[in-house]
Amino acid sequence: MRHWTEGFADDGADEPLVRPYTITGGRTAPERHDLALITVVTTVAAPDEEAGPAHRRSTQPEHRSILALCRRPLAVAEIASALNLPVSVTKILIGDLIDAGRLRTRAPLAFAQRGALPDIAILKAVRDGLREL
Repeated sequence: MRHWTEGFADDGADEPLVRPYTITGGRTAPERHDLALITVVTTVAAPDEEAGPAHRRSTQPEHRSILALCRRPLAVAEIASALNLPVSVTKILIGDLIDAGRLRTRAPLAFAQRGALPDIAILKAVRDGLREL
């Protein structure tokens, strides 16, 4: 999948670079606080049940890409990576689709089966490792 900025020159050319807040309609932070990087997201409607052309025109390409990707369960981080968008922007777009009833979310199976959260020390170690990248 192409990056959303591919084909744009960032050298002051006449074509403007599309910024993430343009994709989100000016929103800069997700309104939902229940979407973690490991939250699993799945499309609700099967491909043949998707809305017609009028809905496709009102849905941004990024929304349609998320719906296509989530025909199989994916984590929020995987969706952001596949779209090559910042996680915060991806969370806003996912939130739009959840509010529209097009996506559902769940905790990863390992956590749902145990009924417990991961060890905080492990999460901090992962966070610190990511910061060093």
